[in-house]
Amino acid sequence: MSALPEQYQRYAQPGPRPVYGEVELQAERDPIVWVPDAYGEMVPMRRSQAPVLPTATPPRDLTPQPVLDPLAQRMAAAGVGAGAAGAGVGWGIGQAAAGMASIGGSTAVVAMLALWLLARASRPSVQVRQTVHNHARWFGKNTTNLG
Repeated sequence: MSALPEQYQRYAQPGPRPVYGEVELQAERDPIVWVPDAYGEMVPMRRSQAPVLPTATPPRDLTPQPVLDPLAQRMAAAGVGAGAAGAGVGWGIGQAAAGMASIGGSTAVVAMLALWLLARASRPSVQVRQTVHNHARWFGKNTTNLG
């Protein structure tokens, strides 16, 4: 008899208990395979739980490759070409600027010379002569004559 009160005895009838958890049927069971463990001994294991076999590595391509990558060569050549073109353009602009500057400087010198010659030709020649006679005597007596 059970330790339940009499009024609950009719509900506590012995019988099969319900199954909790995952139900595994005999027909659905995975086949068992034998795999080596860490110590080299063979142990049984379900096929679904067995580790995956490593796949064979594909063969390597052993054809000879160029020493320098062609794409890298093209990129380096483009960079060097652009640098050379930039240097050439800069040098050319510098030469043109130097030419314009020398033309401007030469023109300024020629214009100044022309103005000086024009001013000299348009006025009469004037010569001023001035003589100064200083006479120094005893006791700091000095006489200056402008002539």
